[in-house]
Amino acid sequence: MLLEEIIIYGVVFLFCLLVIYFYLGRQKKASRIVETKIERAKQDGTFEPVSLHPVINLDTCINSGACVEACPEKDIIGIVNGKATLINASQCIGHGACFHACPVEAISLVIGTQKRGVDLPHVNQHFETNVPGIYIAGELGGMGLIKNSVEQGEAAVMSIAQSDYKKDPSMYDLIIVGAGPAGISASLPARRNNLNFLTLEQDSLGGTVYNFPRSKIVMTAPMNLPLHGKVKLFDTSKTELLGLWRPVLEKNNIIIREHAKVESIVMVKDSFKVTILSGEVFQTKNVLLAIGRRGSPRKLGVPGETLEKVAYKLLEPENIQGKKVIVVGGGDSAIESALSLIDHNQVTLSYRSEAFSRLKVKNREKLEAAIRDNKLEVLLKSNLTSIEDGRVFITTETNTEPVAMENDLVFIFAGGELPTQFLEKTGVQITKRFGYTMKKHK
Repeated sequence: MLLEEIIIYGVVFLFCLLVIYFYLGRQKKASRIVETKIERAKQDGTFEPVSLHPVINLDTCINSGACVEACPEKDIIGIVNGKATLINASQCIGHGACFHACPVEAISLVIGTQKRGVDLPHVNQHFETNVPGIYIAGELGGMGLIKNSVEQGEAAVMSIAQSDYKKDPSMYDLIIVGAGPAGISASLPARRNNLNFLTLEQDSLGGTVYNFPRSKIVMTAPMNLPLHGKVKLFDTSKTELLGLWRPVLEKNNIIIREHAKVESIVMVKDSFKVTILSGEVFQTKNVLLAIGRRGSPRKLGVPGETLEKVAYKLLEPENIQGKKVIVVGGGDSAIESALSLIDHNQVTLSYRSEAFSRLKVKNREKLEAAIRDNKLEVLLKSNLTSIEDGRVFITTETNTEPVAMENDLVFIFAGGELPTQFLEKTGVQITKRFGYTMKKHK
């Protein structure tokens, strides 16, 4: 009997050794794959973070892998030798899903690095800037998640409603600049608190949501939308998200003033004069800036540019296949995006100038190779004139009249207008933050 027990224990022991051996082998192989991705990211210049990104406490990390699984992007975080690590940190767009998923809170969300600072405006715990009466909520303050933007928009308005400013029936109590997630969520409690307010949006309802790089938006946690209740969305389109907001705004008689770009905000005694591009001037006691921190993507100003097939950034080229794509622009971002799509799509690169300039050497070499191999059609001295479902119209050097081209997707890389100068003119102080840990909503 004793011999049989020894044999059984021996077999179990050997089995456990085999399991451990194969597990360690599998882990080692997975680590090598991630290490290869890291080396590639360093070569491609995507390893170093540029803005909001996760920072991992290796002393606390337990290799649960939850952060990797939770991240809606691909290859932002990986596992090497049992510890989480960053891979393509510059491609992180701040979902915060990794933070929420980590069971031991080993992840913090940080903006800027020790070497590369990020400009952030001064905002106190009430979301008020150094200029009394001017508030900031959402991405401009550093946190661009839809859920956080919604929460901050509501909290900022509650701070305004509870402040001791003197009401004046001749002017607005509050002007909200921006009708993205923060601006919309701010408009709702403004109505609930009977504020005399106006919401201005330089584009159309949804604001920066329409500049998101994909048609699908990932929501990683429930959000509480004022005057509506708890909302839980997973994969939802930009159109579906607006389909949620519109009825809530209509039900509460809130009208967004669209296509009203704010040109200046000037303090006059104890109030502000807000001037929009058309020259119209509004006076208000308080201002809430709910605009994006990346700046406004420069638009072409052509018909159809608001269609859902139009985007101003590309993050998931591997998920785009069998499409007819137009990429507009002549800088590195446009070139890199076009090159990332050519293997599985029919891609046309449209550039208004007669030649490419100031390109990275590697991008120029890859571009020339793609043209030589007939993988990419390049139209120099060309202009996109209008966009429709299923096609676009474009002029070229040889065709001065717009010519129709079949098209499924349009990516526009025409630069952007950063908000820093606008803030400085308004008097809002900006500080470059290095490795600044953001406050997070659980």
